[in-house]
Parts: sequence; C-alpha cells; structure tokens
Amino acid sequence: MTEHVEWSDVDAPAAPPAVTPADAADAARLVAFGLQPKLQPARDQEYTELLRRYREDGAFARLADAVATGLGLVVLEVSPRAGMAVTAAEDSVFAVRMGDYARRTTADSADRFLHGLAHLAVAALAFPRPEDLADDSYIGRVTVNGVDAFVRQACRRLEERAEESGENTDPVTDAPGLEAAWRIWARRSATGATKDARRPAASTTGIVAKALGFLTDSGFLQRTGDDHGGTYRTTPRYQLQVRDMAGGAALSELLELGVVTETGGTASLLPAEDTDDLDLVADAGLPFHS
Repeated sequence: MTEHVEWSDVDAPAAPPAVTPADAADAARLVAFGLQPKLQPARDQEYTELLRRYREDGAFARLADAVATGLGLVVLEVSPRAGMAVTAAEDSVFAVRMGDYARRTTADSADRFLHGLAHLAVAALAFPRPEDLADDSYIGRVTVNGVDAFVRQACRRLEERAEESGENTDPVTDAPGLEAAWRIWARRSATGATKDARRPAASTTGIVAKALGFLTDSGFLQRTGDDHGGTYRTTPRYQLQVRDMAGGAALSELLELGVVTETGGTASLLPAEDTDDLDLVADAGLPFHS
C-alpha cells in the first residue's frame, strides 16, 4: 500500500529573503563609499563592515552590484585594500570626458590630445610590465619631469618610425590619435616661463602636472614629495584602473615603442642614441618602482 503524500508535506526550496529598504540603503551606501576614492576602508568602521557584508553575503553583493550598474558604474574590485573600486562606464553621468577635462585648463582644442597622451604615459610608466599589473603588492612611482622625459623620448621614436616609412612629420593639429599628439608635444615647450616663475598650464610639464594632480584627487595616486616637479606613488585603485584599460590600442602602442626597460624589477628610460635635440627637462628624475 502506497502512502499518499501531500505536496504540502514535501520540503519546498526556501524562498530567497526579501530585499528590504534597509538592504537597498546599505547597498547604495557602499556604492557611495566607492565614489569617495580617497577614503580608506580601514579608517571608516561603517565602510569596513559593508565591505565584509559584501564578501560574505551573496545576495547583498548582487544588490550592491545592481545599484552600481544602475548608476553606470563598473565594479573593478571589492576588497579591504581597494574598498569598493568602481569606474564609470562611457555613458555614465560620472564619466569624465577628456574634452571637458582639457577645457578646465586650456581653450586650445588641440591640447585635448596632449592631456590624453599624458595620462597614457603615466599609466605606461607606473606599470610597464604585465606582471606589475598582476602583482597586488606592486607600487609604481612617477614624477612630473620623468613623465615628460618619457613622452619626449617616445616622440623621438615615433618620429624616427614615421621618417623610415616616409610619412610626413610636420605637425597636424586637427588629426586625432597618438600620431597627432606626439607631433604637437615634441614642439611644445617643456616648462615655458611666466612673470612669477609659475609653470604654465600649456607647457608639457604643466600638462603632466595637471594629469598627476587629477589622478591624485581621484584617489589613484598619492603625492610623496616635490622633487623633479612632484613625485607620486600609485594606489590599488589606480592599478585596477590601468588593468581595466590595459588592452587599449594606444597604451599598447606606447609600451611597444620600447622606451621603458626593466632590470631587476626597476623601470627606467632607455638611453637615447642622441639626446641633444630631445629637449629633456633638467633633473628629469626618471620614474622608479619598488
């Protein structure tokens, strides 16, 4: 005789817990912490607790990810070292447009490419090897003058390559991309001069200083001193950001020029065959890494 079993007697899968307004508020709070890039999790108890909850509670993690996605943000990592590291998607309200960024310091539309090249150069010098990006303990260090020296040497390599292929090496101010940028950079004064001895914003070291200052304000770099125009070290957030952009064609092209070399884990510039006309900055303070 078969015993009749009612459906109500069978253990049904437990329904997932309902999301409460308090859960949504906590998830949004965690994303808000992530949008404060200078805030270190270890210095805020609430931030630390929300990060722990994200790692241990899958439902809460999915909720926080959904909040970030709804704001047009991409979650790069959630960890005690980096906090909730997010980057803005292209269509996000939080995205910084290079055109807007450049207009903050100059009215010359051609300088937009120079500002973009400065950012590429900082990333290339901070993490010149794939293993540097893969190593969470790696810290890159760059200087204002060192970045300018690197770009000018890269300009020399690009000019040589253009001459070998028979390309026109005259400056083209209205052409997009790296090729246009290096032509303009090579002809721009490194330091310029003002009546009160300040560094002009339109000089190449001024452009690099703007880039490094912006990265510092965004929590990607930390300023460590004033030598060589200003010295900076990378943060975990910047490493994650560069990882995200590492597949970009422009960054790959800049690294493939072979201007940066590594020996025993230390990055420096390769000596140029002829530096007389490179217009390098005095005391360039070439970047080093540990």
